[in-house]
Amino acid sequence: MDNNTHDKIKKINISNEMKNSFLNYAMSVIVSRALPDVRDGLKPVQRRILYAMNELGMQADKPYKKSARIVGEVMGKYHPHGDSSIYDAMVRMAQPFSYRKMLIDGHGNFGSVDGDGAAAMRYTEARMSKIAGELVKEIDKNTVDFVDNYDGSEQEPSVLPARYPNLLVNGSTGIAVGMATNIPPHNLGEVIEATLAYIENNDITILELMNYIKGPDFPTGGQVLGISGLRNAYENGRGIIAIRSKQQINKLKNDKYEIVITEIPYQVNKTTLIERIAEVAKEKIIDGVTDLRDESNRKGMKIVIELRKDVNPEVTLNNLYKHTQLQTSFGINMIALVDGRPQMLNLKSALSNYVKHQVEVIQRRTQFDLEKAQARMHILEGLVKALNDVDNCIELIKTSQTREIARQRLIETYDFSDIQARSILEMQLQRLTGLEIERIVEESDNLKLKITDLNEILASDSKKYDIIKTELSEIKDKYASDRQSEMNLYEDLDIDNEDLIPIEDIMVTITNNGYIKRMSVSEYEVQNRGGVGRSGIKIHEDDYVEHIQMTSTHDFHLFFTNFGRVFKLKGYKLPSGSRISKGLPIVNLLNFLDGEKLASFTSVKNFDDENACLFFVTKNGIIKKTAINAYQNIRANGINAITLKEGDELLSVMPITDTDDIILGASGGKSIRFNQADIRPIGRTASGVIGMRLDEGDFIVGSAIVSDPEQEILVITENGFGKRTSATEYRAQQRGGKGLKTLSVTDKKGNLATLRTVNEEQDLIVVTDKGITIRIHIKNISTSGRATQGSKIINLRNDQKVSTVAIVNHQEIEEEIVDPITVTQEEIPIENAVKIAEVNLDVEETEDNQEVITKEELL
Repeated sequence: MDNNTHDKIKKINISNEMKNSFLNYAMSVIVSRALPDVRDGLKPVQRRILYAMNELGMQADKPYKKSARIVGEVMGKYHPHGDSSIYDAMVRMAQPFSYRKMLIDGHGNFGSVDGDGAAAMRYTEARMSKIAGELVKEIDKNTVDFVDNYDGSEQEPSVLPARYPNLLVNGSTGIAVGMATNIPPHNLGEVIEATLAYIENNDITILELMNYIKGPDFPTGGQVLGISGLRNAYENGRGIIAIRSKQQINKLKNDKYEIVITEIPYQVNKTTLIERIAEVAKEKIIDGVTDLRDESNRKGMKIVIELRKDVNPEVTLNNLYKHTQLQTSFGINMIALVDGRPQMLNLKSALSNYVKHQVEVIQRRTQFDLEKAQARMHILEGLVKALNDVDNCIELIKTSQTREIARQRLIETYDFSDIQARSILEMQLQRLTGLEIERIVEESDNLKLKITDLNEILASDSKKYDIIKTELSEIKDKYASDRQSEMNLYEDLDIDNEDLIPIEDIMVTITNNGYIKRMSVSEYEVQNRGGVGRSGIKIHEDDYVEHIQMTSTHDFHLFFTNFGRVFKLKGYKLPSGSRISKGLPIVNLLNFLDGEKLASFTSVKNFDDENACLFFVTKNGIIKKTAINAYQNIRANGINAITLKEGDELLSVMPITDTDDIILGASGGKSIRFNQADIRPIGRTASGVIGMRLDEGDFIVGSAIVSDPEQEILVITENGFGKRTSATEYRAQQRGGKGLKTLSVTDKKGNLATLRTVNEEQDLIVVTDKGITIRIHIKNISTSGRATQGSKIINLRNDQKVSTVAIVNHQEIEEEIVDPITVTQEEIPIENAVKIAEVNLDVEETEDNQEVITKEELL
């Protein structure tokens, strides 16, 4: 190694060198490539494309030109990178599904929402869009700074004038080194309204600005969810929202449903989305999809998902949100360059920086116009002065041997400036006409007024703000459009909640053979007491409705089986059906074991109350009280809810409070009342204690919770007799007794079928073992004593028996009498008069259980 070579070697610290080199590279990527400027919302490549097109005269009213020519112009003069990066940026600005307001008007194949790429640049043509012209408007009036290009041979703008807040309108996405930006697009009209509100009141809060800017407005539409994430983004610059597809659920003629997707989330590839839906359907991640079609055309998007008849469309849609890109999250990260440095922006700072830029643009534009007006005014002053002495002025020029001598003599004679003298020499003789002289004088007067106005603008911030407001309002009137995205901010982002399901009362029915469905309570029509009812469910001859309960779509439903196990489902996950539909086998929802069937189910709002308990009743009179939170965590395969003794079955499970009394009713017509406080809470799998001692052959048929002395007890027999009795007539006893008589059991009335608590603000729905239902206002059922027989509630045909009943809130629905009891004297033998009278007469009972009807009552 010679000395010269040795002198060129520098000793450096490699750690410091790596640090400095990486920082330089990082800053180059941040400033010159990946992040947009807060003032015009553009990255360098986007700005260079628009500026080059403007310089080439490719405005919206000019013909299209080849994209390759544009890319070559940008790459050769301003952007020293590959042509693909320039063309990709240009293509994106021409895609209606990428930009809320397209900046490039493309002609040819610029890609599709299906993920198809654009055609090669030699095949496509482009020009600036109309609104892109607002970004570069008056760039030639010294409104922005120009800097040298990469080799110093050209000048390019460091920022565009940007007559509207493009950063928020079109958003931006970019990955730099150590940081990234992800700003969603917004509605132009809303952004301008917010900007105007900020100009009017610089102290406006972000929450007040959100009254104008409702949220992002994506070019592909959809629904925007998540108020907390949006507030975080607008207040702090960072937050997460969700974008959900827009769809409608249609019912087909064969009682099947279809889900029609009309809008998908932003930046989702439609083809990939459809492939994913097909995948989850094929792998049974989502069950019940029978057909999937893409019927999209130039009129709009249409993805059709057909479902099996027994499938709940709302639940399927919820699962599609969870397992496919029909719902996606969008992480807002509002980072942009402010004064050349990356900065996290909130909504207000984004607007304030834009307004600050516009004030500077107005200042510089006004200064440019002022200087131009003053220069013109200077020339006009010389022309007016010369025209006032036009004859001498012409003579002076005529007698001058050269142009230069004439210029010097004009300057010396009239004290003209060099510019004024040159203008006079260049003036055409036609300007010496009287009309032209008047025009010059008029132009001079107008310029004086204009210069005064321009000076006032330069001296007044309020006038600058007025100009900004006027120009923004003009752009809003010209380019604003309706929102594409629907705002649904008060929905949670968690898919497992009721994202789509409204809170509504529903009726849940379960048949003896295990078919379950839910339907609106309004499916039932109120009928008068004594009607034979109407078909409420389509069932087989060997099937009948066994359980019916009013609940809500948002309640937790606990299903208890004859094996003492429990399952949990939300109400909206139960299959929806019509009044006459069959329902879905419950074994499709719950993992029953061989021989296991549903015994009881109840609904629970939540499991938060530590003092709330569930009360268990078995057919053999065993009872148990257990804290409700013991059943909060239930596996899909169920858990043990109670340990049953051999030969016993679970009858009912009811939520109770500390002050409730319990009444149990047995098939033999007896009942017992005791306070639940007599039973201490025990564990989830415990067996329980004796609640009522039963006679041979009897079993528990009903149970009721009494929490108010004003409550009434309703009993119904299997042959359709029933009555209301004040709960106060059921005196309290100690648990474990044999109870008191609540209704006399006869062959005509049949055994006791159920026992429930009711009030006059409710309706009764009676269901027979053949699926016939009738709805009756409780107020129409007669009230009588505990030991009386009661009245006919429903006429039963073909050996039907009362299967079960439900108590629901009263609805004022037009009453319909279906086949009421209509008999005449001629049709009834006199010996049967007493039997007919028993239909609507309360029968008092003596202590020895003999029935007595007075003559007056019979008449």
